[in-house]
Amino acid sequence: MTEIQAVLCGYYGKGNGGDEALLVSMLEMLPSNVKPLVLSANPRATSKSYGVKSYDRMNSGSVVRALKESQILILGGGSLIQDATSMRNSIYYGGLMGLAQQFGLKTIAIAQGIGPVNKPLTRWIAKRAFGNCTALSVRDPASAALLDEWGISSLLAPDPVWSLAATPVPEIASIPSPKIAVTLRSHPQLTNQRLDTITQALVDLQTATDSHVLLVPFQPTTDMDIARQIQSELTDNSQVVTLTDPKQLKGLFQGVDLAIGMRYHSLIMAAAEGCKCWAISYDPKVSKLMTEIDIPGWEMADIPTEANAITQAWQQHLNTGTALSNESVRSLNQKSLAHKDLLAATISKISA
Repeated sequence: MTEIQAVLCGYYGKGNGGDEALLVSMLEMLPSNVKPLVLSANPRATSKSYGVKSYDRMNSGSVVRALKESQILILGGGSLIQDATSMRNSIYYGGLMGLAQQFGLKTIAIAQGIGPVNKPLTRWIAKRAFGNCTALSVRDPASAALLDEWGISSLLAPDPVWSLAATPVPEIASIPSPKIAVTLRSHPQLTNQRLDTITQALVDLQTATDSHVLLVPFQPTTDMDIARQIQSELTDNSQVVTLTDPKQLKGLFQGVDLAIGMRYHSLIMAAAEGCKCWAISYDPKVSKLMTEIDIPGWEMADIPTEANAITQAWQQHLNTGTALSNESVRSLNQKSLAHKDLLAATISKISA
């Protein structure tokens, strides 16, 4: 087969464990004749970690050079075009896809979580970007329904991180049960008052269950202060765990009894490794996941104001709740490989 080069773009190089897991998944999906070039916020670290060619995503000269060297642009996973937080990402990724198409590259969008797209400009960008794709897959039914409403066909399959192979973390596995993993992130809705209530609930839960609490900052630049603040209130049976290898990050959840998470991919990783999950939703993508795989939890605005109510809910789920069944996990893993099949079939046609 003829070797071709593909530019991979996403929220890469920002130190976000979920997005790095998506990048690893995307790299593993690529057919053997595809040479990847990754646009990254930290190209040196990306090249070192994954052994790939990488350019600075915000350097216009580097971006143009990457596109001119390549035949395909792959928009690789995640909620990249949305206006829940700001429009900057939508403008960036939509503009990048439009530029690639002007340069004659085929554009492929894989495992997208689209929306919310409430602003007219965001909707226009999304329709134009996805409507001109050579191939397109999404990771949730709501995204597929939105595209269908716009007359754009897509493949629906679970997020690729479901099928990412986990690497065990022996030092975590050796900790006695019960083990509780917590993945909180900085967010305007996570006010100091809410964080104080959640922290007290965790303190009470640890006391009631004699559990070991693992505080996992998925993106240390934004999550570390919260993890350390909570850890300072807990007993010695707690620790902040920072892992940069996405496969280890997923493997951390092996043997964990309860995962309490805001981070979307922390919940996928935990559920995929047989862990009971409790979600705190700050974003529609987390709420969608709660519905899709029946994860209990709260919308941020609905978190109880009394720590005791939170502790009771968590303790009951720890004692009597159930994890996703092995059959469901296997099904999600298998179905998520449809993104890989679509990528392979599309690239085979392009390179023929």
